[in-house]
Amino acid sequence: MSTAVWTTRLELSSIADKTLRAAARFWFAVALVGQFAFAFSVAAFYGLTAVRGDFQAWNRILAHGYEAGATMGNAALAGHILFATVISIAGALQLIPGIRNRFPVFHHWNGRLFVLAAFTQAITGIYLTLSGRRLVGDATQHVVSVLGAVLIMFCAAAALRFAIARDFATHRRWALRLFLVASASWFIRLGFTLTILLVGPIGFDSTTFSGPLLTFWTFAQYLLPLGALELYLWAQGRPGAFWRMATAGVLFVLTLLMGAGVAAVAMGTWVPNVKAAMDTRKSIAQTLLATITSGGIEAAVEQYQELKATAPATYNFDESELNNLGYQLIRANKFKEAIRIFQMNVKAFPNSANTYDSLAEGYMDEGDKPEAVANYRKSLRLNPKNRNAVAMLEKINAP
Repeated sequence: MSTAVWTTRLELSSIADKTLRAAARFWFAVALVGQFAFAFSVAAFYGLTAVRGDFQAWNRILAHGYEAGATMGNAALAGHILFATVISIAGALQLIPGIRNRFPVFHHWNGRLFVLAAFTQAITGIYLTLSGRRLVGDATQHVVSVLGAVLIMFCAAAALRFAIARDFATHRRWALRLFLVASASWFIRLGFTLTILLVGPIGFDSTTFSGPLLTFWTFAQYLLPLGALELYLWAQGRPGAFWRMATAGVLFVLTLLMGAGVAAVAMGTWVPNVKAAMDTRKSIAQTLLATITSGGIEAAVEQYQELKATAPATYNFDESELNNLGYQLIRANKFKEAIRIFQMNVKAFPNSANTYDSLAEGYMDEGDKPEAVANYRKSLRLNPKNRNAVAMLEKINAP
């Protein structure tokens, strides 16, 4: 073979190596930004509300969040949230080569913290699932949640084992796997939100938080990141330039999608959560929920009207408050109460397409299709781009 051919092949191989490394760095940079944004939003919301003693605020986000008197469950939930934050920060720092090479002592102790956080997150996750604190979703989600926790512990044990054995090449592979599986809840947020934005709520029941779409992402939150990692590790050892270039292309596309998911979740969830954490007003939703439990829905309606007239600056009367309360009641199968709450929200925000959409869903869940259709149509008049309303009307009118 001529020298020119060898030179060309070496040049292509070098370009392929650099392209693959660049794609991996691009992926990690986007993941780093997203992980830190997630950690900040979690720490801000749960931390600031906990400092104020407003643990009930956790129920704005979690279907089965803080429960008065449930000491063990609340402790497990707090630990799960805390160590999810630790994993996002410590795990990302653990994978930065500059920190690993320049600060080996920090890398060593941060690695221990990372592994401990992963084990704790997995154990608390299993406890929360088996104790019934994660009742949203179907059986498939619960089973995969437990299996995912076992996978996290397995990867953590393997990473620790090879670190102790000073087989650092194998250790780093398992550390990467651990980071990905421990970040599964982060991946499912990105993937699910991006899918909803791109194709609409097809194959998703927001009442039970289940359906084919969620089933797909329940598995994909583990399999897709792990598959991309294994493809990258496999391509690194391939002799030809083609597979490394192809893998770099795949990673580049996945990174763009991941970045879009980060932006979507940040604007739709993380930023609003941080704003909510900094809002010192009392939650009207949680106040009304307590009244509904003790005195019934009509007592809550009277309380809402009275507090809105006498203490508008003390309580949070934003649209999202009653909307979230209505969905909490739907998940508890209190459909009449949910409809009453949604009706109040429609009256308070008559120009919001979302309030009519939620009211329509309440009627749909109760079985009142004519009212559901009427309110979905009102929502569409206010927002012709409401794909959920379009999809639900097609579902209702289907033969």
